[in-house]
This record gives sequence, structure tokens and C-alpha cells, in this order.
Amino acid sequence: MKYPLVTAALLACATPLGAHPHIFVDTGFEMIVDAEGRLTHLRITWAYDEFYSLLVTEDRGLDPDYDSVLTEAEVASLNGFDMQWVEGFNGDTVLLNGGEEIALSGPQDVETRFAEGRIITSHLRAIEGSAPAADGLIIKPYDPTYYTAYEVTQKVNIQGTKACRARVKMPDMNADLRALQQDLSALDANTDPNDVGLPEIGEALANEVVITCDAS
Repeated sequence: MKYPLVTAALLACATPLGAHPHIFVDTGFEMIVDAEGRLTHLRITWAYDEFYSLLVTEDRGLDPDYDSVLTEAEVASLNGFDMQWVEGFNGDTVLLNGGEEIALSGPQDVETRFAEGRIITSHLRAIEGSAPAADGLIIKPYDPTYYTAYEVTQKVNIQGTKACRARVKMPDMNADLRALQQDLSALDANTDPNDVGLPEIGEALANEVVITCDAS
């Protein structure tokens, strides 16, 4: 995920050693399917970890009494803070149809709330081009560099049809992948894994949301 430079600097200074990834995001999805069984939109929810949420609110001068309560105006000022995407950024969300990536729009209909010390945002993304049949589609939320770790722990549901279901598939944690995880966790917070010869493993560690629909 791409973040404001000030917040990135705070993360670099404040994150303890051996803390790669640096940002943890509990993720949820609502899949919107039309009457013909085609996926038309995704609503994506990101619930940021308490530490990152604290850095963002401190950076913006919010919650000065540290009571984890924000006013409506303060919450409104956060809306869209994580939607300033650089050109080419895919929103750390990949939609696959038979192994082929389906293009998604930029973020729309952005919403933000603050609860129990955590910033929680959601945004809508439309399918670009022809809407594909929902059956068999796979959604993978991940940062290739594993700087941000996404885990699908928030609500996952399908709107618009009762013929489709979604399940969350966890990554296959083989011995090599576990060893890479350990190597990454030992890195200094300011070390780029590529600089020490470690590969990007975000995709390998990604949860998958798999859509299955009844035959018509």
C-alpha cells in the first residue's frame, strides 16, 4: 500500500526491529453480483492495526487526549487518507478469472470510521470492461513486498444473489515459505528485503476469496 510520506517516516522511526511487515490490515469484501450472475463491483474494507492508526491520528493532530475517541469532524478529516494512490497502483487487490487479472476501477464511494482505536475504511471498485461470471473468480488482497500484511478476517459476503457463496482459502505454508517469513521478521525496519536478496513474498502469503455459484 502507498502511504503519505510523513506517515511513512513515522513508521520508519517508530517500528521496532524485527517487525516486517510494518502495517497489518484486517480485510473484508462484499461482492456485488447482478441478476445474470456477473460480478459488477467489489466493496473492500480495511481495518488498520492500532499502532498504525495511532501514527496516522498523531500525524494529523487528532485525538490529542489519547482516549481513542474522535469527533465526527475528526473522522471526516480522515476520509480518503488512504485513497491517494499513485498511478499504476492496483489497490493491493487482485481479481482473477482463470488466472487472468481483471481490471478494477479506482476507489469510489469512500467511507471511514474509527472504533476501538482503529481506523476502518471502505471503498467501492467497479469491474472495468465486461462484467465476468462470478463463478470461479478469485480475489487476492496483498502487498507484493509484504510491507503491509492483509488478512481476510472482516465480513465476506455476496450481495444481489443467493446462488453464489464465498470462502476464504489460506496460503499453503510450506517449509520454504516459513523460512522466508522468519528471515523477513529478522530484518531491520529500514532494510529493503530486495537489498539482502530476499524475494517478494506478499502474493505467496495472500489469503484468497473464492466465489462459487450454483449452475443455472
